[in-house]
Amino acid sequence: MTVSRTPNMVDYEVERRTFHIDVPEYFNFAIDIIGKWAQNPQKIAVHWLGQHGEERQITFAEFAERSSRAANAFAALGLKKGDRVLVMLPRLPEWWESVLGLMKLGVIFIPCTTLLTSKDLQYRAEVAEAQGLITDREGAEKFDQVREQCPTVKQTILVDSEARPGWTSYHEIVAAASPDFTGPKTRSDDPCLVYFTSGTVGYPKMVLHTQASYPLGHTITGKYWLDLHEDDLLWNLSETGWAKWAWSNFFGPWVMGTAIFVQDARGKFNPLETLELLHRYPITVLCAPPTAYRMLVLEEPLTYLKTHPPRALRHCVGAGEPLNPEVIRQWQEATGMTIRDGYGQTETVLLCGNFPPLAVKPGSMGKPSPGFDVAIIDHEGHELPPGAEGDIAVRIKPERPRWLFQEYWRNPEATAACIRGDWYITGDRAYRDEDGYLWFVGRADDVIISAGYRIGPFEVESALKEHPAVAESAVVGSPDEVRGQIVKAFVVLAPGYSPSPELAKELQEHVRRVTAPYKYPREIEFVETLPKTISGKIRRVELRELERRRKLGQSGQPGA
Repeated sequence: MTVSRTPNMVDYEVERRTFHIDVPEYFNFAIDIIGKWAQNPQKIAVHWLGQHGEERQITFAEFAERSSRAANAFAALGLKKGDRVLVMLPRLPEWWESVLGLMKLGVIFIPCTTLLTSKDLQYRAEVAEAQGLITDREGAEKFDQVREQCPTVKQTILVDSEARPGWTSYHEIVAAASPDFTGPKTRSDDPCLVYFTSGTVGYPKMVLHTQASYPLGHTITGKYWLDLHEDDLLWNLSETGWAKWAWSNFFGPWVMGTAIFVQDARGKFNPLETLELLHRYPITVLCAPPTAYRMLVLEEPLTYLKTHPPRALRHCVGAGEPLNPEVIRQWQEATGMTIRDGYGQTETVLLCGNFPPLAVKPGSMGKPSPGFDVAIIDHEGHELPPGAEGDIAVRIKPERPRWLFQEYWRNPEATAACIRGDWYITGDRAYRDEDGYLWFVGRADDVIISAGYRIGPFEVESALKEHPAVAESAVVGSPDEVRGQIVKAFVVLAPGYSPSPELAKELQEHVRRVTAPYKYPREIEFVETLPKTISGKIRRVELRELERRRKLGQSGQPGA
């Protein structure tokens, strides 16, 4: 059954002209927003399904009380305003409890995907000089392998029913703590959270957001793009370590007072199970990456949809990479709903979207969001006419939008590099059509976006280089119908090694061990040389173009 209602945005141009979010001098999402909704003791925040069939409905009042206990417990351990704490948990209620507790203290929280390896954790702890880590048993096993290399991490907090040597039990300290919390006030421009985001050169950068930029800025995401109302139930398929989780499983819905549906799913995405849950539960809004939608319109899921339609779904959105027009068409035929694409970054909230009531142009990422002046510019910072490809940019002068990240923390060079005159440069390229819709062209750099994951080639190349068989390598994104892109590695072997399928598989397994499994190269091609510039830099752009031609049926040879 499809449910319809009047959207929050009735007139796009009027909302653009009149948009305003009041930003007070002092603000704390965990206190000011959660506290407001908690005044209604019955108001649901999360409808949670556990791994083993458990089912809970958790209220804002419960989160307010539990997070106050957590804040007091963390303070008793010595954590204080300005400290950094890594949070690596699956989709558990303790994720929200602990993060809200950290926010109440003014501690900067650093979300981490559960796919990280020990080496990944060590890097993040070292670079952020983290004082603490909150994780589950699997995360604890990973961290214990590198604990000695992370001297700043004094507090390791375990979310598990069983004790572990060297770890503090989250449940014990929270249960023993007082539910009455009084802590330091946080200013709207105080640091709030850090995300590590992949780049093409070097290791991931730290994206620093303030108490307002994400927590209040995602009003744009929740109100206009997700089109959320208090009686909605939103299901966002993202995992806890990704910025999209904060967009649609935390700030975006909760600033609107909307409950979220969460399944603690582990392992590979299951399209039939997803459709079964949409049929069983009164989920009204679905947010999913294009990879998920592509799998939901395969033959078997489409057949299931014919007899088991979504129970209450009224609105669908997608983000992370461009969505194929054919997928949008198939989903609309099967459900009666159009998937409304959106565009943003870890550094921003939603920058562009196919907002209700705008007509959707399949394949377009829509029009600029209220609160942002988004343009397509050239290398000199001049706005380009319709149809001309250029850099996607956000105007930051004379006034910088409060909803942009504060900086690449401890990396002033990277922060300066993304500014061009009056503009913040996103690093993506697009063009604008005559109607003002933006059309994504591709990354201006070499970051690979595969199934919604951002993967820096440097990290994969570094992992490959640790294997004795690899002399050098170049990693690029190769077009893929399901994932958008896959990681493809061109490998030059060291003397004494010969190409073989067995060696390719060995290298793949090696990368899976060294770094997060989603980064491993799904294709490996052995080559004699790599294309390079006169200064010796690898020309990844040439290899990307080679892969594009191959996938389109044209021939090409590496280095040609």
